[in-house]
Amino acid sequence: MRALDVQPDDIVVDATLGGAGHARELSKGLGPRGLLVGFDADPQAVVRARRRLAGVRAKVHVVCGNFRNMTRELRALGVTTMTKALFDLGWSSYQLNSGRGFSFLSDEPLLMTYGGKEAELTAATIVNTWSERTLADIFFGFGGERYARRIAKAIVERRMKKPFATSRELAQTIAAATPVRLRRGRIHPATRAFQALRIAVNDELAALTEGLQAAWQLLKPRGRLAVISFHSLEDRIVKRAFAEWVREQEGRLLSRKPIVPSREEVRENPRARSAKLRVIEKLGVRD
Repeated sequence: MRALDVQPDDIVVDATLGGAGHARELSKGLGPRGLLVGFDADPQAVVRARRRLAGVRAKVHVVCGNFRNMTRELRALGVTTMTKALFDLGWSSYQLNSGRGFSFLSDEPLLMTYGGKEAELTAATIVNTWSERTLADIFFGFGGERYARRIAKAIVERRMKKPFATSRELAQTIAAATPVRLRRGRIHPATRAFQALRIAVNDELAALTEGLQAAWQLLKPRGRLAVISFHSLEDRIVKRAFAEWVREQEGRLLSRKPIVPSREEVRENPRARSAKLRVIEKLGVRD
């Protein structure tokens, strides 16, 4: 909140509404002439956000859509610029209870989509039809899974007998393909593979690249863009984008290194332990 420093007349975009906690806090700095626009690809998240943002002093638009389409969606609202933007790339815990196969502890349809209108690809399509080599590349590249090849091979062998239909079926196959010691560990052996599939299904890395570029183009001089990332693939994209804007003398970093949670914050909220906050300000003509 300190980094974005919201002013009463700002045009603020929350690109990742989730539970609308950030949006609610951001709105406190806005006055009646301010504007808050929030995005989420999940229709259920949009319903929750509208409820939570009821009564906000500023004008509020809640958009059901992917932030990669930010320019188009904002133009439809008559908005052509912004002064502050936030991307919180943390995965919403609401998804675990969405019934779309994100949880490897439940017997849910193997979708892993966020529920947007554009969703066509599903996790079931990937694990039932994509090649063994491609699956291994996804698990290793997007999840950092050491046993990517073993898992991919096990999936292909299993689907020849019966296609995967639920998240639990997939999780059990993945677990069986990993060493026994991992099955007894604190982290479920399917965690990295499920993360990789979620990223692939929703094209998350490409969407992030497009969303950041759109936000930067829409951002006014002296406007600020903040991004909270939670794993290295996301953070690398953010870091490179910010570095490019600084190199082109279009922006300046508000802190040379990413802002990370304190020990106290991690103690209160363990899920924040891997968070990195990066903030950049767009330079004006006279800077």
